[in-house]
Amino acid sequence: MINGLSFDFEYWWCNDFLKKYLPQDREDCIQESLDPVIQLLKKHDTRATFFILGSVVEKYPQSVETIYKNGHEIACHGYSHTAVDKLGKEGFSQEIKKSVDILESFKPIGFRAPSFSVNNSTKWFLEILEKNDFLYDSSIFPVNMIYYGVPKVPGWIYRPSKDDICKNDPSGTITEFPISPLKMGMNVPVAGGFYFRFFPFWFLHWSYKQINRTNPTVIYLHPWETFPGLPRLKVPLISRIEAYYGVNDALNKMELLLESFRFQPIKKFLEPI
Repeated sequence: MINGLSFDFEYWWCNDFLKKYLPQDREDCIQESLDPVIQLLKKHDTRATFFILGSVVEKYPQSVETIYKNGHEIACHGYSHTAVDKLGKEGFSQEIKKSVDILESFKPIGFRAPSFSVNNSTKWFLEILEKNDFLYDSSIFPVNMIYYGVPKVPGWIYRPSKDDICKNDPSGTITEFPISPLKMGMNVPVAGGFYFRFFPFWFLHWSYKQINRTNPTVIYLHPWETFPGLPRLKVPLISRIEAYYGVNDALNKMELLLESFRFQPIKKFLEPI
């Protein structure tokens, strides 16, 4: 089975657990964290989707060109990495327009909200995506976490209703690709980010095999999470664990992942639909 591999391409300091501890002078580590990921994908002849912040494109256009020239899909991650609910409808609309203008030459058709910050209180985001010619979204994480999550969704691919994003609307124009949970009585987050760094690879491998019994797995990572040279801030223990745990080993895990499973960009799943 072919799975969906995606990267949220953003600054390492977008991490909510680090923002209030940031020094004024800081390294962005954009190209340094991207290069090993691109090389590893190239080594395994794998293409992925990169959801990219508009502000990163403005400051590091060469990094985005590197991604594009290596055959990966360019998709939208907003502009400033501000949560959708914090932006509000008007602010979100402005950010999407700005990001679409910046990414115009790449013609993005996919979107992912920063920090998976969508739910039924922000269901208007679908309307705005539609207005800006997006064809798919990958912002829904079917788990019940403190900061994000929409636990109940109809299936692995569906079209969210504008009245209730937990319900399928066959006439909807936006296709949703939720992040894949492991179903074990409850939905367990295993498909990327901190969870990819936290769990041992044998458990991740087993989890993705379980998910593949019924559907492809949609996985997300951040290039900064695989970069051992990440600046280390003095932060409280919980923030330190969330931001840095498993970073030194994540690139090795990613290689094991690419050796064990087949992947493609998310937009490729739209072709048979």
